[in-house]
Amino acid sequence: MALLEETKKFLCVSCPVGCSLSVTVRGTDVLNVEGNTCPRGVTYAENEVANPVRTFTSTVRVNGASLPVCPVRSKEPLPLVKVFSVTREVAKVKVDAPLSIGQVLIENVCGTGTDIIASRSLGKI
Repeated sequence: MALLEETKKFLCVSCPVGCSLSVTVRGTDVLNVEGNTCPRGVTYAENEVANPVRTFTSTVRVNGASLPVCPVRSKEPLPLVKVFSVTREVAKVKVDAPLSIGQVLIENVCGTGTDIIASRSLGKI
């Protein structure tokens, strides 16, 4: 059975312009990209169709720090399909101060191959 062509719409986030992309695809093959004002739009569209990823950001609860939570992020972008699972895992975490920026709080979160790290340092009170 032959795959049908379809058009998908994306907002490119590769640069500050934020082009509205119209992407013609057949399965995971990108046939045409329109609406991009720079070459990065084509690369973004191809990646978004074949393997969409996102940098995950959130917060974790912290004991004994001047702030009750610490911002965290994924060290590398992770598969978009794993974002909700990662959100549930991060919500379970409570760490003790002190924390250092870049400190790994969850290794290989949900089998994604990337870690959740602290986005700021927090001292102990």
